[in-house]
Amino acid sequence: MRGHSHRAGRTARKRRQKNESTVRSVSLCHQPQFVNLLKFLHQRGFCSALLQPALFSDTGRGLQALQTIKPGQLVISLPESCLLTTSAVLDGYLGRYIKSWKPRLSPLLALCVFLVCERHRGEASDWFPYIDVLPTAYTCPACFSDDVMALLPTSVQRRALEQREAVKEMHSSNLEFFRSLQPILSQPAEDVLTYEALRWAWCSVNTRSVFMSHPSNNFLSGPDNYALAPFLDLLNHRPDVQVKAGFNDVTRCYEIRSVSGTLRYQQAFINYGSHDNQRLLLEYGFVAPANPHSVVYVDTDLLCDVLRGDRSLAQKIKFLRENEFLHNLTVSSEGPSWRLMTALRLLSLPQTLYHQWKAVLLGQLVCEEREQWSVWAAKTLCQRLLQDTCRALDKVSRLLQQSEQPVREQLDVVKSLRQEERCILGSCLEALEDSLRHNDNLLLGHPDVGAVS
Repeated sequence: MRGHSHRAGRTARKRRQKNESTVRSVSLCHQPQFVNLLKFLHQRGFCSALLQPALFSDTGRGLQALQTIKPGQLVISLPESCLLTTSAVLDGYLGRYIKSWKPRLSPLLALCVFLVCERHRGEASDWFPYIDVLPTAYTCPACFSDDVMALLPTSVQRRALEQREAVKEMHSSNLEFFRSLQPILSQPAEDVLTYEALRWAWCSVNTRSVFMSHPSNNFLSGPDNYALAPFLDLLNHRPDVQVKAGFNDVTRCYEIRSVSGTLRYQQAFINYGSHDNQRLLLEYGFVAPANPHSVVYVDTDLLCDVLRGDRSLAQKIKFLRENEFLHNLTVSSEGPSWRLMTALRLLSLPQTLYHQWKAVLLGQLVCEEREQWSVWAAKTLCQRLLQDTCRALDKVSRLLQQSEQPVREQLDVVKSLRQEERCILGSCLEALEDSLRHNDNLLLGHPDVGAVS
């Protein structure tokens, strides 16, 4: 399935070079918010001579290289004193409330509560220069209105609803702790630590924190791997960029070192990981254009609906579930994934050929007829997914004409995801049709994907 990787690579590079030549940027260094942020960080030992905050026409806020950054060069070295961690929370005014509370709070909740309280304190907050540059709203699906949520692909929608419920549970199960903080709040606790405020803080931590392992303590429950990194968290993601990042125990700084380098006045990027666009949207609230890792997921419900004519479908689905073959069924621009085609080959087996399931799992083809059935089933799935994507894009277009901010921002990111998936599905259908055309032993007529029993 990787036969076109070099061609796709050249295309992506040409597109990127063209985009870079037309991207416009405006420095943000003289805006009061960023003047205060840089002063705040300078007082804590950080100074950046390589990067400056800027507004880019393609990505929004980011960091611009003030001089060419060479491969292997240290880009950012942010001192531990600049990092917002649970240690900083426990050492501050919230510490005595958290340390005495039972049951123990999670590190995530401790950071979220701190962010809400600091935002409530306004300019009286020690961390106000950082709080002041955080987004006031996020385009993470957990924040979407119900109308926008309904336009997401099924798999994203399901996980987004799970995230939303997790934040609601975090809020509802900790109301007593929130009330205990009343002595340090200037308004009623229920008006400060609302669900919406906690969701904003959760998004701030989820989208902007870096991984940094902390030793366990007696006051918090569960793994503690979060660190908010002011200034550093302005770095945007690009799938093809390579960096080395992590906390240096010798220098006591969180460091980012470039692998590929950055030209002067270009935007400096980092890589959040080899994530597809559904994952990027769920966790970070954006979609990366021309993302080489992007795929479209095939949901089990769609699989069952397409193959509902098979009288033994329930038994086959049970077999696939027990063998963990219903997860990560995907298609890419180059065609269906190995897992999806293997699942379809297993689903294609009539009862008389069940004994060949091990051979299928090992990658062997049962017969040409079953293989053709599997390809046509994959094509039907792609067509159904493409129809759903096109319907969603039509609805997005209509809603964009009548919606206001921030709903328009939510719709824009859904539109980007759906447009990317429309391209993937179109390319996948072409690959499947090529596969059928070049098969020397095709049977006459189209097989009925629901006819296996």
